[in-house]
Amino acid sequence: MKVVVTDYIEPDLKMEAEKLAAQDIEFTAYQLKFAPMEDVVAATRDADVVVVNMVPITRPLVATWTRCRTVIRHGVGYDNVDLKALDDAGIPLCYIPDYCVEEVAEQAIALIFASARRIVSSRKVLEESAAAGRWDFTDTIPMFRMSGQKLGIIGCGRIGSRVYEKLKSFGFQFLICDPYLKQERKRELGIETVDQATLFREADLITIHTPLTAETRYIVNRQTLSLMKPTAYIVNTARGGMVDSEALAEALQEHKIAGAAIDVYETEPPKPDYPLLGQRNAILTPHLAWYSEDSGIRIREIVLLEIERAVKGVPPRYIANSVKSIREPEEVKK
Repeated sequence: MKVVVTDYIEPDLKMEAEKLAAQDIEFTAYQLKFAPMEDVVAATRDADVVVVNMVPITRPLVATWTRCRTVIRHGVGYDNVDLKALDDAGIPLCYIPDYCVEEVAEQAIALIFASARRIVSSRKVLEESAAAGRWDFTDTIPMFRMSGQKLGIIGCGRIGSRVYEKLKSFGFQFLICDPYLKQERKRELGIETVDQATLFREADLITIHTPLTAETRYIVNRQTLSLMKPTAYIVNTARGGMVDSEALAEALQEHKIAGAAIDVYETEPPKPDYPLLGQRNAILTPHLAWYSEDSGIRIREIVLLEIERAVKGVPPRYIANSVKSIREPEEVKK
């Protein structure tokens, strides 16, 4: 059995190598995120299990595989993977949606509070006032009490529901948009949902927690931004493709909304000409909502668990595409 890691974010994978070697599993790790396709093909062609972080898993790449039984996406999202190509090849895509729920919910809440309380601009006000020898609070005005404000949550799955649960005691009114949320889950949470236009129009703060799909790409755009209050803020810890950054930059520059807090980008890291860099009313963090020492250990443990399941022919715990079983290697079938 051969396991290949195309790219990884850990300092090293010695723990994985040692544990899999003890099970007589061949394990090789590469850093091919920016490598040409021919290098990725050469590394993965005869792998039984492919573990991927950000390398694009495309149809031409999948077509070169001779043995692959499972692809494991190291993370929650899987927009770098061609699901249809894996469907056609009969390969399940394992993803890991449950390793950093608390961390992302906490980051979203931190950004909500940082936006509403103008934390970043307050630091600038302090430094500029210290230099001038007098207070000037202009850049922190207006600021409103959060209790009683309307918090819009787009997507009320694992993370969105945790944001809701954690913030219930803060006095927010909630506007929740999730057309796929089942009635049973709504009753369990004690919520009702609203349509997208209502949420954008009425919310004082909006936080996004949906997967990136054709339906949700650029859910924040010129039209939805035009619905928002000039005092409203938007927070994105989901995927960069949820937000049209050019449209958001224009809305911020023209003060059509009060501010934004962004942790994720379409190109990562963002390029120097990313339109929100330098915006005083934008808080930018480096796609670290997922991170804690705890989640970093947990995802490595889960990836090892999923490799072991694949070796045994057991389907992944969470499958993103329509293939629900693991095929046997051709030599086993013979």
